[in-house]
Amino acid sequence: MVISYEQSNIKRKFFQVAEYDNKPIKNKTPKKITKQRLKNIALYYLKRFESSVENLRQVLKRRINDYAFYNPEFNKNEAYAWVEEILSDFERLKYLDDERYAQIKIRGYLNTSKSARYIKIKLGQKGLDADLIDNILSEQEYNPLDLGLKFAKKKRIGPYRKDEVSRKENRHKDMGVLVRAGFDYDIVCEILEHDFISEDM
Repeated sequence: MVISYEQSNIKRKFFQVAEYDNKPIKNKTPKKITKQRLKNIALYYLKRFESSVENLRQVLKRRINDYAFYNPEFNKNEAYAWVEEILSDFERLKYLDDERYAQIKIRGYLNTSKSARYIKIKLGQKGLDADLIDNILSEQEYNPLDLGLKFAKKKRIGPYRKDEVSRKENRHKDMGVLVRAGFDYDIVCEILEHDFISEDM
């Protein structure tokens, strides 16, 4: 019997799958959590990312919870206490500084045309104090309308649509995009009423 190329290919794939299925599955149980391991995890995280205190707290707690899932007898409360000690030490050593983190993130967000409301929501999710966010925002030089126009240009909406017909047809859709991005209603209206801007500009 002659075996076609397609049959041969199917047969080869079948045995490859069978061979793979017979391989032992590696144990993915998390490594034991100790205070030193949590500290090492925190240091490695901070080597790659700037972080708020609360954000790093949640990162470490997730590691603890993952380990405790496989080891129910593990004392999570003791590990949570280790986290607080580590965070306190890191703040004292200036490895963690919420004000510095907020300044970096706010400048970055403004440079990418994010609205003030968007910034407040995002940084609030990272556990930053609302007054701290407001104070740093008030120190920045930015124009909400300019931010909105830059955002509209990036999304090619409002005055940056290809022509006036497309602009009118998509007005409500564009309004929704801008509102969801956190721009105030008055700013959204200004953007949508702005003079048509050619793509060539």
